[in-house]
Amino acid sequence: MSEKIALGFCNNVDYEIAWNAEVLEDLVNRYKIRADELSIDDYINSERDLVISILGFMKVSAGSERFVANSALIERFARKFDKKITLGGTSVRAAIAMRVLGYTSALHLITQNDHVRRLIPPDSPYVCSNERDSAYPHLIVQFPKDARIRAGDIDIRTRQPNRLIYHCNADRIALKLNEDFADLIASANVLLISGFNAIQSKRLLANRLHTVAHIMEALPEDATVFLEDGAYFDSSFRQLIFQMLGREIDIFSLNEDELQINLKRRVALRDVDDIRLALADLRRLLPVRALVVHTQDWALAYGEGAGQYETALKAGVTMATTRFRYGDDFTLDDYRGIECRRPLIGNARFAESMNATAGDKIFCVPVAAVEQSNATTVGLGDAFVGGFLPALI
Repeated sequence: MSEKIALGFCNNVDYEIAWNAEVLEDLVNRYKIRADELSIDDYINSERDLVISILGFMKVSAGSERFVANSALIERFARKFDKKITLGGTSVRAAIAMRVLGYTSALHLITQNDHVRRLIPPDSPYVCSNERDSAYPHLIVQFPKDARIRAGDIDIRTRQPNRLIYHCNADRIALKLNEDFADLIASANVLLISGFNAIQSKRLLANRLHTVAHIMEALPEDATVFLEDGAYFDSSFRQLIFQMLGREIDIFSLNEDELQINLKRRVALRDVDDIRLALADLRRLLPVRALVVHTQDWALAYGEGAGQYETALKAGVTMATTRFRYGDDFTLDDYRGIECRRPLIGNARFAESMNATAGDKIFCVPVAAVEQSNATTVGLGDAFVGGFLPALI
């Protein structure tokens, strides 16, 4: 195989439910949920717990990923809504996005079923670590800006659109690896590492990382290794990844929520000085060649020679914005149209300020202005990766 882009290490089936405030309000009334019960951190063992979690995130207009007790809970909840079945996992969503630009990629899958076989790019070679068909669906809840829930003593209006992911995915928790993936990466210029955030055992994670290190021995010496962050079951596991693979990682990429989780503090995303301080602090925690932070308003690279990522950053934000505007079924013409749009004035000024005095240590690009009342908010980070990686080669 001669694929130049290799994407690992997981995939899943997503249930993207259509936003329906009336259904949620009915559930609030049925379960007699009170405003003082709303939480984003409680364990989700029932449908009532799930509604409390969704409203808790809506209250702060935040997105995240959470684990639930079992997949049957997701199946029951999803039946209350209209839904679209798609594929999830950073690697697979990135593969689908970059295929629109004409790029194929080699994939490592952990789940296969009729949905997977139907939706993955047909000309992307892959291996799968699961010999049998399986499906542990992820529930995707996307709420728009100004979404309102009024029921009982609850009255919530969201400040911005965002997405929530809920799952109990045995394939992702186990994350079995197929070492035959090494045969698919022997000519790769770039390797994506992602998908380890659902593992719940430190010993198991160490075992899987040891296998990844062995697979990576097949990479060409000059290949770029790109690690995409995620919402880990145990946040301390992120450090184990850097202990075992840190020397091999060239680029560590994360979104604004993950930036703040890593730093364990809020960051003012429009404050140039606060962002520079946050980047310096993050670099001390995660010493890699380059950090990449992607947000809804801008994306940047941080590290010596950051300017070399200008094209990749622009391609990443263009791809993410295209998906935000058009959803799964965007075309190359849609991408080119977004590519030509001017950035929002505030985003452009922020990027100019970030670049003005940073030398070649920071390079920031602004996000284009788009108007979209029913925006796609799931998979935007994955789409960013799908734009960024092809530009590296």
